[in-house]
Amino acid sequence: MPYARTDDLTAPNDRLAHARTFSVWSSWRVMMQDAGVNGANVLRRAKLPGDLFARESVRLDAATYFRLWDAIDEEAGNAGGPAPLRFAQKMSTDWFNPELFVALCSEDMNGALDRLAKYKSGPVALKLERDPRRTTAVLEFLDRELTPPRVLVAFKLVFLVQLARVGTRSPLHPLRVGWPTPDLSASDARAYATWFGVPVEDLPAPTVVFAAEDTQRPFLTANHGMWKFFEPALRQRLANLEKHASTVERLRSALLEALPAGELSMPSVCKKLGVSKRTLQRRLQEEGSSFQQTLDALRNSLAHHYLHNSALSSTEISFLLGFEDRSSFVRAFQTWTGSTPRAVRLAHSKAGGGSSLHA
Repeated sequence: MPYARTDDLTAPNDRLAHARTFSVWSSWRVMMQDAGVNGANVLRRAKLPGDLFARESVRLDAATYFRLWDAIDEEAGNAGGPAPLRFAQKMSTDWFNPELFVALCSEDMNGALDRLAKYKSGPVALKLERDPRRTTAVLEFLDRELTPPRVLVAFKLVFLVQLARVGTRSPLHPLRVGWPTPDLSASDARAYATWFGVPVEDLPAPTVVFAAEDTQRPFLTANHGMWKFFEPALRQRLANLEKHASTVERLRSALLEALPAGELSMPSVCKKLGVSKRTLQRRLQEEGSSFQQTLDALRNSLAHHYLHNSALSSTEISFLLGFEDRSSFVRAFQTWTGSTPRAVRLAHSKAGGGSSLHA
């Protein structure tokens, strides 16, 4: 599938000022349809290409991305309630994007928030504070020259609350929620208060506060959705692993589930496999492998799969593979292949061939 270049949709004068970008995924088309918002009209209002939501992935600079959200707000109107709530009520695990994907693969909301904080999606940072009773998540838009649309600010906070509800399958409510000068109509204020379970406050920064016990509730979606994005042959093989499967195969299966959540320590994986660290090391050694070799081989296969079959950026791939940052992924990839992710993607694109993920 074609790789969507970031600068195709970035104004020339803005490229240096807005180097960090936001992703727009093809799943947005489903999101719009589910929420009753006309995606074609949104793109016309935003003066963006009419096929934007049909592309695999597009990256927009902050100014263009904010303009897109203004257009969403205008097109959505208020007939069905605030747009962020309409999107949240339809939020589905079928809306693939790296943030939603890795968050729902986490063990609980604490894990999801930690992964989202490390990701730093585009020009937005997520700051976390914890004490024994609560977890506070604060959004920081890094471009101080641009004011984010209020609809986007509200959506980001609504997303975090709905993420917790979808993951735990429970109607939990935050302790507090708010953003600067909400300036809501009476009907919107009531709608948000009913949905959040608390009134929206005027706070210095976009903030949501969860009770500690809610952030520790297990996510029932911990292993959900992963399989839809991989090739059926690999998916089927891993799903059908029998008890007599090799230790390497069993480890690969456990690591595949653990990668998005970044839970890759040997103790955590051993717990999933029900073996001690010493036993796992011994069995892997008997099969001529090791924990790190198995992890590297899996990451290498998945990296090639993503590079050949998606428009994911290196940052997004590093996120999905459980790396701390893009630089760590690129260094590891060069060690495995002697090349860079960009060079491999370009070579594959020029060859014009498809690819399958080999075990």
